[in-house]
Amino acid sequence: MLFLYVTVATVIGYKHQSDPNVNPADAACSGVGILGIAWAFGGMIFILVYCTAGISGGHINPAVTFGLFLARKVSLVRAILYILAQCLGAICGCGLVKGFQRAYYVRYGGGANSLSSGYSKGTGVAAEIIGTFVLVYTVFSATDPKRNARDSHVPVLAPLPIGFAVFMVHLATIPITGTGINPARSLGAAVVYNHETTWHDHVWFLFIFLTSVNFFFL
Repeated sequence: MLFLYVTVATVIGYKHQSDPNVNPADAACSGVGILGIAWAFGGMIFILVYCTAGISGGHINPAVTFGLFLARKVSLVRAILYILAQCLGAICGCGLVKGFQRAYYVRYGGGANSLSSGYSKGTGVAAEIIGTFVLVYTVFSATDPKRNARDSHVPVLAPLPIGFAVFMVHLATIPITGTGINPARSLGAAVVYNHETTWHDHVWFLFIFLTSVNFFFL
């Protein structure tokens, strides 16, 4: 919930500040920009994984949770409960943003993901496959028990590379799809915004396929 509240509010705030109708003189240079949005996503992942790693293992992304289930690091029941909690939390987080900033939320698309003009759906899928692979690979590497046994500092630093991976992937894919490597984030924004264009480019079962492909390469 906190993850979606902070990140979606950042996206909407940037769109408002860079709106030519609001700031006609300097719209192009206003707001945090893509760099700031990427930092918001990566920074929140770093904070939340660090805070919850000792409680739940830092499960925030359904794609990562499903990948860990395939690797037999999470039981089926626990994986299902994690994914349900992630999706419900995402919906609640977006609901908070809409409640606090209703006018801006509707005007600027609710922070929902969509395919940018000029890109084909194939390009969008490819971008998400690569982005999800980078994230899942980083998670598996940062939590590898063999590395943890050899290097005692690895478990403590694990949230840092995971957050940085999210940051880098967002820099690369925000201009293409808005970055949908976290299905809960995409689902929560789409459910609360609930606009036809938001659902048009979304194929929700794809995250299972993407994670399965990533796990195969791992």
